[in-house]
Amino acid sequence: MVEFEKPRFDVAIFLAHAGLGRKIIQFAPKEDFFSQGDLADSVYYLQEGRAKVTVVSAAGKEATIALLTAGDFVGEEALVAMAGLRLATASAITACTALRISREEMIQVMHEEHSFSDLLLKFILERSMRIQADLVDQLFNSSERRLARILLLLAEFGKPGEPEQYIPKITQETLAEMVGTTRSRISFFMNRFRKLGFIEYNGRIKVHKSLLNAVLLDRLPTRNPEKPLLLQVRELDRSLPSAPSTGGMGKLGVECDGH
Repeated sequence: MVEFEKPRFDVAIFLAHAGLGRKIIQFAPKEDFFSQGDLADSVYYLQEGRAKVTVVSAAGKEATIALLTAGDFVGEEALVAMAGLRLATASAITACTALRISREEMIQVMHEEHSFSDLLLKFILERSMRIQADLVDQLFNSSERRLARILLLLAEFGKPGEPEQYIPKITQETLAEMVGTTRSRISFFMNRFRKLGFIEYNGRIKVHKSLLNAVLLDRLPTRNPEKPLLLQVRELDRSLPSAPSTGGMGKLGVECDGH
């Protein structure tokens, strides 16, 4: 009797193609992968595009808790012992292509293919570290520094390869939700970043490496009089020409009050 060797499992091929328990789905911008309260019966693997995860309180207040890029999983709460309900909503920021994997298929492949379970474990650990960093950011950093970090994350600074030239179009309301401040403060900080040369507008927002250096070296403008760089930054701010006021979204990709 001839025994046929089982084909070698390839994680990249598994996540790139539809198959048993797997379906490739296209999402338009703002379209939901799933909604808070839905049955958690599948996991999504983002092949292309950018997405976000949001939660809504009982009072109706919405908060963005995670940003997703190609190569991320979302909806992994479906893998708990008993399938429950979604705790958050995942929605597309840009046009997205995602692989929907049924809960049963995910669990089976995790048990049978160690290369896949290793990949998923690595992702979950990295996400846990990101959530911890987000909590520290929220507790100890100013809203301006939190905005800078969000912009750097959107531009994918810190990931392998070159960072993105431009971040996806995003409103100041969304940035305010992510940072935990008001839209008017976001407008003020965005205009200050532009004056300092950290970002530029050309139909979309372009984030320069100088913003990363400012965050790493703690050289963002600040009102803390104990920081010796304060006067230097203020003098630089005053020496730069004021940016023209641009009400509404216009061609800037975000709304600006012109503060």
